[in-house]
Amino acid sequence: MVSIDQMLAFSAMAFAIIIIPGPSVLFVVGRALAHGRRTALAGVVGGVLAALVLTVAVAVGVGSIVERSAVVFTTLKIVGAVYIVYLGVQAIRHRRSLQETIGTDEQAQGGDLRALVQGFVVGVTNPKTTVFFAAVLPQFVVREHGHVALQMIVFGLLFAVIALLSDSVWGIAAGTARDWFARSPRRLAAIGGTGGLMMIGLGVTVATTGRKD
Repeated sequence: MVSIDQMLAFSAMAFAIIIIPGPSVLFVVGRALAHGRRTALAGVVGGVLAALVLTVAVAVGVGSIVERSAVVFTTLKIVGAVYIVYLGVQAIRHRRSLQETIGTDEQAQGGDLRALVQGFVVGVTNPKTTVFFAAVLPQFVVREHGHVALQMIVFGLLFAVIALLSDSVWGIAAGTARDWFARSPRRLAAIGGTGGLMMIGLGVTVATTGRKD
């Protein structure tokens, strides 16, 4: 169904797209700096789930609608941008309370779930990933092999695995740097604010980039 050559070619393209810091990577880094590795990794899982949903959407034809419709694409982009800015503002507002949460499990399960949902929203509204899935993923499909939708899903799974590994590295690295800042309330407040500013900048970037038609 899907040959090794197809998988290798797609993996190389997917890695090149994923490794370049974009909305999902910056979101994970921002979460790690503001709340630590655990929250960041929960966000990574949410982003991976979003990638799987986008894969299925492309496989059943929704991706092509998003790619061809400026209204749908712009709406999706703006919703994601506003949500990311909101998260950034919240991170800045609560930056001085981060010291109290370090080393505690306060609302751990609920916090992880929120981070997962937030990561999913950022991932599913990520213009870079949406366009990649809608415009690039189908190019690796060999229609003569049949099972076109299944081929796309296989490619989506590959993308998700690569994204999981790459984004986890980003989150762990940022979370490790946060530990150093956590030794000082002033440093931690600064890093919480920085994480918030990163997300606000990311939201603005998402809203102002991409297709213009």
